[in-house]
Amino acid sequence: MPESCHNISDDDDDESVISPLCGGDEHIVLHSMDDRFKFLSCRHILAFMAFLGFFNVYCLRVNLSVALVEMVNSSYSERTYDNDSECLHQVSNSTDKREHTGEFNWDANVQGLILGSFFYGYITTQIPGGWLAEKFGGKWLYGLGILCTAILTLLTPIAARTHVYLLLAVRILEGIGEGVTFPAMHAILSNWAPPLERSKLGTFIYAGAQMGTVVSMPVSGLLCKYGFADGWPSVFYVFGSLGCLWFVGWCFLCYDSPAKHPRISYSERQYLETVIHKPDKKPPTPWFSILTSARVWAIVAAHFTNNWGYYTLLTCLPSYMKQVLHFDISQNGMLSGLPYLFTWITMTAGGQIADVLRKRRLLSTTWVRKLFNTIGQILPAIFLVITGYLGCDPVLAVVMITVAVGASGFTMSGYGVNHLDIAPPFAGTLMGLTNAVATIPGFLGPQVVGALTKDNASRGQWQIVFFIAAAIYVLGSLLFLVLASGEEQIWAHSGVRSITKYSSSSETGQMFEEDRHLPDDNVAVYQ
Repeated sequence: MPESCHNISDDDDDESVISPLCGGDEHIVLHSMDDRFKFLSCRHILAFMAFLGFFNVYCLRVNLSVALVEMVNSSYSERTYDNDSECLHQVSNSTDKREHTGEFNWDANVQGLILGSFFYGYITTQIPGGWLAEKFGGKWLYGLGILCTAILTLLTPIAARTHVYLLLAVRILEGIGEGVTFPAMHAILSNWAPPLERSKLGTFIYAGAQMGTVVSMPVSGLLCKYGFADGWPSVFYVFGSLGCLWFVGWCFLCYDSPAKHPRISYSERQYLETVIHKPDKKPPTPWFSILTSARVWAIVAAHFTNNWGYYTLLTCLPSYMKQVLHFDISQNGMLSGLPYLFTWITMTAGGQIADVLRKRRLLSTTWVRKLFNTIGQILPAIFLVITGYLGCDPVLAVVMITVAVGASGFTMSGYGVNHLDIAPPFAGTLMGLTNAVATIPGFLGPQVVGALTKDNASRGQWQIVFFIAAAIYVLGSLLFLVLASGEEQIWAHSGVRSITKYSSSSETGQMFEEDRHLPDDNVAVYQ
């Protein structure tokens, strides 16, 4: 019986039942995994290793944010310390009230350049990374990208002590290595994530970035204060070594697609290849359609604006904790990591909720994406503005910043996996495109913060930083709300015009899938 004559129902992600549409009474049951290995399916092992991969990615990326505070001579770099506010009394109460004499005389502008230099390299490999991953597979691209960054991290102390320009070069090269990771993972997910598991698998994997931030910030603070090799260099030695160790496991456990996996069960491979329709040969990338699609630009807008707030705080939050709230380096790392623990929770929980809403047809995919993106951008905007007017209460400030940053985790169930909705065959390329644009805040945001706080690192100046981030959040939310869609686009199938249509029964919660081949002149976008 031809494949197009079957309905496929996905019930609770445990099994698929193929029933005939063209007559006959046979039913083929495809279990997504053997029951006795229910929690050891290859796609879940891949998801766990990918989670650890992004854990390493962000450990390698953000450790400098904490270490830099200890590396810099504070008497040189911090010329003014909230002199006109009530926060001044906290300097005398701080457990680290000594003036820190770090090794390097770098002012706020130089520090902003160092923190932002990573993104100058990061932006260059986004689109090539997505295209290469779709054409040749994402396994080695993803793995080697992280390995290269880990090796360069091990060399960071030597580079910093040699010359600031060499440190900048190392950070740029690290960005080039990490630039392929997100596009490559989207390409891998297009082969491994069934339609009804896109939100939860995607959010679980990418939440590794948040957990990496949660762990690396406090651990970096402790290593700076108590670590070996004179403190701060141990930060780079520890996390660089962990990245190299992860690469070994990735090489032996994960593969580009079910067809290439030597140990996958027959039932799981059959299930994945049935519900995930991939062309035998990658069609040419429809660049004109991509670049003129309002749906794509909706993701670009949301991605850019979300990253502005996220990257600004990711790279500059340790400085805010020290300059305004006056925490010592060990407290700094602990408190700087709290917002990202909340982000990990909201991102992971959001993915589960989003797929339940879609599967039970409580909301369409389009409205699920819009709802979660709106929540994930409006709440941070509100709480960042509130943060600027809390006075100097450190507990309230930490709570507000934690909620502001943490709520952004919901956006991963919004724009974050929307590439897979609108164009599965080109998800890697789309992620490369949107993440390339969204990398701009990575180097622009710290520069803006550095310019605003260079001569006066006061609460008033940080209020301006928070207002800018809040306004950008709101703009991105509105653009995504108006322009976004969860519908698979016609151009995503290039000349084949193969479309997968979903319908479901609200009583059973089952989703059925028909593979239809439309004539070239039949161009209609559906939900």
